[in-house]
Amino acid sequence: MNGLTLYEYDALTFPASGLQEGGGLRIVPPKVYEWLELQALRAAEPDEAGAPWLRLTQRRGRRAVQVTSYVGVIRAPDGFQIEVLPKVGKVIGGGDNEARDLLIEMLRCLGGFRHIQTDSAKLKATRMPLLEVFIAEFLRTAEHVVKRGLRSDYNARHDNLFALRGKLQLAMHLRQNLCRRDRFFTEHDEFSTNRPENRLLHAALRWVLSATTSQANQQLARELCFAFSDVPVSEQVDHDFQRVRLDRGMEHYADGLAWARLILEEASPLTGDGGHRAPSLLFPMEAVFEAFVAKHLARQLERPFVLKTQARSFSLVRHQGQDWFRLKPDLLVRESSTDHLVLDTKWKLIDGAKANGSEKYGLGQDDFYQLHAYGQSYLDGQGDVVLIYPKTDAFSLPLPVFEFPKSAGLRLWVLPFCLRERVLILPEDGSLDALFVHNSLRPVASAAAPKPHTEFEEVATL
Repeated sequence: MNGLTLYEYDALTFPASGLQEGGGLRIVPPKVYEWLELQALRAAEPDEAGAPWLRLTQRRGRRAVQVTSYVGVIRAPDGFQIEVLPKVGKVIGGGDNEARDLLIEMLRCLGGFRHIQTDSAKLKATRMPLLEVFIAEFLRTAEHVVKRGLRSDYNARHDNLFALRGKLQLAMHLRQNLCRRDRFFTEHDEFSTNRPENRLLHAALRWVLSATTSQANQQLARELCFAFSDVPVSEQVDHDFQRVRLDRGMEHYADGLAWARLILEEASPLTGDGGHRAPSLLFPMEAVFEAFVAKHLARQLERPFVLKTQARSFSLVRHQGQDWFRLKPDLLVRESSTDHLVLDTKWKLIDGAKANGSEKYGLGQDDFYQLHAYGQSYLDGQGDVVLIYPKTDAFSLPLPVFEFPKSAGLRLWVLPFCLRERVLILPEDGSLDALFVHNSLRPVASAAAPKPHTEFEEVATL
């Protein structure tokens, strides 16, 4: 593959005499670096919404660009591919292969990526670059559409025919056929496969055929392109997506069109609407981790508790009759209309050994302010709030409880979430056990996991 693999917050620079890779620094071809530097400048523009996916920095006295917390695939115009994997791959062992598998599994928790089939024998993710994994999944969904049959639809056409068909357009007929009595300029409906959904899939297949380096993917893409040979390629992608209709008989198109949107718009499903548009398939790990925890934490809850995502019932202040600064915790454990536990996910590596006043485990003061506000509003200052971080060798057990001196009834827990076992590690004192199933302290096997309880379909159906 013409490219390289790195992790979140690694840096990229151009070749130089005596410069060697290492310490989170990677070298890319000069033209690729120039393109990346231009992208970093564009991402830093004031009118770009959201956090930048790439930023300018320096390493060893040289200019460099640093990837941020976005993971996925960056594809330069010349085809050079940069695969960005989650930073936990550096600390949980298993290397690139396990980090790649973990990312694919976590992406399945996003609404736009439920259709990823990580258990497919054809996927072989550990031996495929991430972009080839995405391409293979799109080809699988496109092949499913072809096997079920391309759907046709009636399209209005205007043409100068030898026989009267449909409705005669008198003005155009007189203009073009005044001396041609054997012709009729008509408007008629034609039943054909030339419809927006098929045009978009064909355009995505053509893109894939030019991007993939896998022989198997190239062969399958050519075969599928042949099946779409009677369908023109979409020339107005945005317009065709607006005209997509997944009505009766079109359900099998849903997954293929979801992939086609990602491929043709080259934008993350979480940043493509109104935010800045990354030039490749990139995903913010904060949102990916939140969705992953929400899916699997719902399985740990004891009945009748349910998990609510992105609650927004309260505001921090009220000003002139208006609510300002919405308080939106990531997760909320609720029973009926009563809130029992507030949780917030943080995609950050902390160290349980740094138990001192200067390092503070690597925790952020702003996060504690945030959780204190959540606890006062959603729990009336009485109960438990939780910060969830990914479990690593340096943070494998819950930290001792944090207390708020001016809020005696409110406690804050910092708990690890095991990415391998997909389970939240609870405090040893059992203070949260009433909310969770009996075996929550032990890894939960996926086959034996209870049915998730959540108010959100996106979590419940995963």
